[in-house]
Amino acid sequence: MSIKETIQLNIKKAMTEKNALIVSVLRMIMAAVFNKEKEKRAKLSKNEEELEKLDELSKLTNEEILEVISSEAKKRKDSIEQYEKGDRNDLAEQEKKELEILMEYMPEQMNEDEIRKIVKSKIEELGISGPQETGKVMGAVMPEFKGKADGNIVNKIVQEELRK
Repeated sequence: MSIKETIQLNIKKAMTEKNALIVSVLRMIMAAVFNKEKEKRAKLSKNEEELEKLDELSKLTNEEILEVISSEAKKRKDSIEQYEKGDRNDLAEQEKKELEILMEYMPEQMNEDEIRKIVKSKIEELGISGPQETGKVMGAVMPEFKGKADGNIVNKIVQEELRK
């Protein structure tokens, strides 16, 4: 079963349980997925001749759906940080609840030790010596962490390793 089908089933389940928060968050994910599919279809329609194939080709893969969910999770994390700075704990709590729901659909997050190990090996592999080449390291390691690690944490670890 695809992630999209799982989300649709969970929306129905949450509706029968009358859980408004889950329904709201999952509908938001589905709207974001729908928008991404429309965007993909628009790009493909410029190149694709056969309209029958267009429907199938414009559907998002599980990996693309995870990117959408990851993007929404990042928005929540940023909002939580901003609300806490502004001393709006009520709004921060709401965002935290939404983030928890989103994280249920993400793959298990890597811990810092696992991230550090991969970063160290990539730095050695690329032969990078100083902090001025942070961008090269980030570009090389981020595809390996797609959806499995927060980019801010990876960046922090890369910076630490390059200062050694």
